[in-house]
Amino acid sequence: MSRALIIVDVQNDFCEGGSLAVAGGGAVAAGISRLLAAAPDRWEHVVATKDHHVDPGAHFGDPPDYATSWPRHCVVGTEGAQFHPDLATERVEAVFRKGAWAAAYSGFEGSTADDEGLADWLRRRSVDTVEVVGIATDHCVRATALDAAREGFATTVLLDLTAGVDPETTDAALAMLREAGVTLHGTPRTGGNP
Repeated sequence: MSRALIIVDVQNDFCEGGSLAVAGGGAVAAGISRLLAAAPDRWEHVVATKDHHVDPGAHFGDPPDYATSWPRHCVVGTEGAQFHPDLATERVEAVFRKGAWAAAYSGFEGSTADDEGLADWLRRRSVDTVEVVGIATDHCVRATALDAAREGFATTVLLDLTAGVDPETTDAALAMLREAGVTLHGTPRTGGNP
């Protein structure tokens, strides 16, 4: 059996200067890169997820309510949809794109360019344990970690390498993760809406 790192949505639009910036997003990108360099043998596999929006309908709000609708972000073909430049991607074996035509928060809703889902990809490689990092703690990190646990993977969130949109929703997310049996290490970065 083996362990995988899941890097969630470390994209330009979710980092400082992006259309849906989360405070600390750039630091999360750099921190993940430092950990990958310092612990090259910690994971047998490294994957990443990306918001990959074409026209996700009501997911884009005008104005957004910052709960179920958001400013336009991570639109396919834009710079905002690209990985943050401080994120080292050399070890990323597969990217799971989600949310083309509807809201999608969990990396387990995404698929590769070959249309393979994350759970199947991990199982084909005998992964039984996952560690989750990325943006945002209270949305896509939460959803991805909850789905990983539901899928039967031993799941840990490395909170020092996450950033949350809002302290209140981040606290609620952490409570949900604990209740689901997800192991939590560290403290997430949190800020307010940009």
